[in-house]
Amino acid sequence: MPRILRIINRFNLGGPTYNVGYLTKYLAPGFETCLVGGMKDPTEAGSDHILKNLGIEPIIIPSMKRSINPFDDYEAYRQLKKVIKNFKPDIVHTHAAKAGTLGRLAAFSCKVPVIVHTFHGHVFHSYFGFAKTTVFKTIERELGKRSTAIIAISEKQKEELSDIHHIVPADKIKVIPLGFDLDRFQENKEQKRKSFREHYHLNENEIAVGIIGRLVPVKNHLLFLNAIQFALKNSSKKVRAFIIGDGEEKEKIIAQTEHLQLQSSVTFTSWIKEADWALSGLDILCLSSFNEGTPVSLIEAQAANKPIVTTAVGGIEDIVLKNKTALLSGIHDNQAFYENLLRLIENQELRQSLSLDGWNFVKEKFHYTRLVNDTKKLYYELLR
Repeated sequence: MPRILRIINRFNLGGPTYNVGYLTKYLAPGFETCLVGGMKDPTEAGSDHILKNLGIEPIIIPSMKRSINPFDDYEAYRQLKKVIKNFKPDIVHTHAAKAGTLGRLAAFSCKVPVIVHTFHGHVFHSYFGFAKTTVFKTIERELGKRSTAIIAISEKQKEELSDIHHIVPADKIKVIPLGFDLDRFQENKEQKRKSFREHYHLNENEIAVGIIGRLVPVKNHLLFLNAIQFALKNSSKKVRAFIIGDGEEKEKIIAQTEHLQLQSSVTFTSWIKEADWALSGLDILCLSSFNEGTPVSLIEAQAANKPIVTTAVGGIEDIVLKNKTALLSGIHDNQAFYENLLRLIENQELRQSLSLDGWNFVKEKFHYTRLVNDTKKLYYELLR
């Protein structure tokens, strides 16, 4: 039986944790998997409940952290080599940047036969300045040479990795979209909606607009706040906004909310683990990022049949149906984002129209069984 050592940066709440969990659980009995992860950042919500529900107990390496620290990183590298020597994997599969760097170096040093890395996103624009970005690109190109295969989570991301940023050649990249257990977003929707709206004192005639994600610069929450302000000034409807998530920018975003005099219209909920409960209560979901891989919130919004307003960045155009489940705007076209949100708030028929196709679009394309089958097929190909 082939052995898989799966390594992820950290177990925070989000798509990568769900995906390593599903792959660890459901590749059995054909594969034996050991799951390893680093320490969660204090500003992030934990995902222990995800792994616990799947019956998975990962190995935690405390020195593998989100921030760059030469001493911690070297210790994490040593610990990963120790795990590799004890487990003797046929494949080391890393997920996201820190695990991808340390895990691939350790696997290469230990002469693991097959080394695979999944880009769940990338930092090649909108995160750092030119010099730092150039360093990261150089590192990823060298790591790419030591990888048997690279997994991109969308066709757009494959294009960025191969043709735009020249990280690895296209023939080394396999596209395997993320996969989730989406059925819960179709269950008890009315009951969940009633519960959410009672909890936050929302009347049925109020339009609830939400954004879900880490409160970090790349998510560009100021665009969302400006769009809410624009809607309040130009709409006859009652509008409430919900910022769901947490992170290093929280105090700054609260200050921006106060500067725009939106305190009475914007609610900060912190993380909500039951995304199906939150989405049932919302009427519109927004995403305002400068850069994305495959944002889970948009997949889940479609699974819950909620209309979307988003910037057209990263792999987003591969995971929504333009003008059928989502209204898209260019990354620098703020006015289009404002007007798209206003149109949805004002037009109930348009909201209903953009709600119709979401579930049918995502229920198979982004289900975890498809993720598992695609990954299993790739593993067998690489082992041969």
